[in-house]
Amino acid sequence: MYVPRAFAETDLAALDRLIERDSFVTLVGIVDGVPHATHLPVLYRRDDQHVELRGHLARPNPQARVAGPVLAIVHGPHAYVSPGWYPDKEAQSRVPTWNYAVAHLEGELELFDDEPSVASIVDALSVHHEFAVGGDWRFEHERDDHRSQLRGIVGFRLVPRRIQLTFKLNQNHPAANRLSVAANLDSLAQGTGPEVARLMRERTPV
Repeated sequence: MYVPRAFAETDLAALDRLIERDSFVTLVGIVDGVPHATHLPVLYRRDDQHVELRGHLARPNPQARVAGPVLAIVHGPHAYVSPGWYPDKEAQSRVPTWNYAVAHLEGELELFDDEPSVASIVDALSVHHEFAVGGDWRFEHERDDHRSQLRGIVGFRLVPRRIQLTFKLNQNHPAANRLSVAANLDSLAQGTGPEVARLMRERTPV
């Protein structure tokens, strides 16, 4: 990923927040010589600089049979920025841009299909997301019909060897421009503009 120095983020707490916001990632690998992408929820764990992603793939998915190098993309909020929002738009001949936050995690995909490991992933994912929606469904390992479903999936683990975070939030602009853009994004009635505005304010010196 191209990461201009002004937009590079090095604090992994920022990755924590991106995953907490949206743990539905894009997993990209090479299958039969061509790029292959799968969109799926993951479990995330970080211990200082050590990061781990776990999840599962449908067994018929070609990506479920190819261990090796992959890229996991964590998607953050993003928003269009109008040049009309900059106080210095005329003097500096400003142009439109797009503000966003994203993370790329590169590493070796490990695949496994032993029942206890795959069951623990299904259970942990369901507990997390059922709680978020006020549900109470649980994976019941003692039920044959629940266990039989595990045959249709393959578990995976990814420990990234490289993590890149890009938070492109007008850091290359004066503070007055950043605050003006944040105020305009806050006024939008749809999209993730207010989320981008919050990230911008957090990174704008006062």
